[in-house]
Amino acid sequence: MDETSDEPPTSAVLLDNCYFSQVIFNNVEKFYVPGGDVTCYYTLTEHIVPRRKDWVGIFRVGWKTTSEYYTFTWAPVPSDVHTVQQQIQFRACYLPKDDEDYQFCYVDQDGMVRGASVPFQFRAETEDDILVVATQGEMEEIELQNKNLRKENEELKASCASLQKQNVDLQEELSKTQELQKSLESLRSNTEKLELELSSLKKENKHLKERDDCREAELHQLKEQIQNVASDKEHLETRLKTALDHMDQLQSQVLNYEKEVENLSHMDRDKTKQLERLKEENHQLCLSRAQEQQNHTLMKELEEQKHLFQILQAEKDKADEENQKLREENDRLLRHLLQTRELSSLAAVSQAQAPIPAPEVVGLLFGNPYRGLYKGMPCVQ
Repeated sequence: MDETSDEPPTSAVLLDNCYFSQVIFNNVEKFYVPGGDVTCYYTLTEHIVPRRKDWVGIFRVGWKTTSEYYTFTWAPVPSDVHTVQQQIQFRACYLPKDDEDYQFCYVDQDGMVRGASVPFQFRAETEDDILVVATQGEMEEIELQNKNLRKENEELKASCASLQKQNVDLQEELSKTQELQKSLESLRSNTEKLELELSSLKKENKHLKERDDCREAELHQLKEQIQNVASDKEHLETRLKTALDHMDQLQSQVLNYEKEVENLSHMDRDKTKQLERLKEENHQLCLSRAQEQQNHTLMKELEEQKHLFQILQAEKDKADEENQKLREENDRLLRHLLQTRELSSLAAVSQAQAPIPAPEVVGLLFGNPYRGLYKGMPCVQ
């Protein structure tokens, strides 16, 4: 409900301890139309000294302590002590939305109420209100006067205590005034001293004027020196321009050198790449040479295998010749066996006529090795 994030100073004081007459609220309306901003007018009396944390709040009638405000805004501190008429504005979005009775209250930074307004409401004035005012205006005025009189009575009670306090304050101010009179006499004495000092300052001013004439002569000399400095400046500017031109030439040369360095850098990179390529080729050649040595070893082993194969081939040929001889011998023995069988058949025929003992085969120690082989074969005629 506040119009600022800072909480205002409040106090749980009783109403009897407040001084409602020190701030007077002016032009307080009986009704304020909802939805619009409300401007609050008030007058600061001589009995209050505004401070930075003073504030004005809207309270519902019947409040007991200053912490029961509905909304508030900070009271401005007058820039001039003679400015007693003040006004502040409450924004519509922070105002109450009901039709209860409210009043403005001025609260100082100690949380004490220094002034309160007559009650008012936040609603539009209706025709019934106008009619009541038109028919019972005197009655309302009397009631308002009674209410104001009661309020003034309370304020007078508060003012009595305030006047007692002010009496003490006035006595203190009287003593302060006496001190101020003493200070005034001291100021008069100081004024006389200041007048004497003023006379001395006038004399010193005259002396300064005389010195000013000397300063003018010095100023003329300074102007001549400035002209000489300007001439030197032009000469230095000419030299500076020449130096700048020479610097431009040097920068151009530096750019050319940088380009040459860049070209050399490119050439160096190309050489580096070529060197890397040659290293790679050398590596490949080394690998090829190792491969050739391996191939040479393999060829040597192949030659040895070939030689061994030739030896084995010769032995095979020799074995084939021996096998051929064995076959021929086998064939010869086979023919001999056939002839022997033919002789045996002839001997059997002749044995039938006269038994003759069978001749023994000479030279076969273990008998015919092919006998079982050709036992079932037919006879060859």
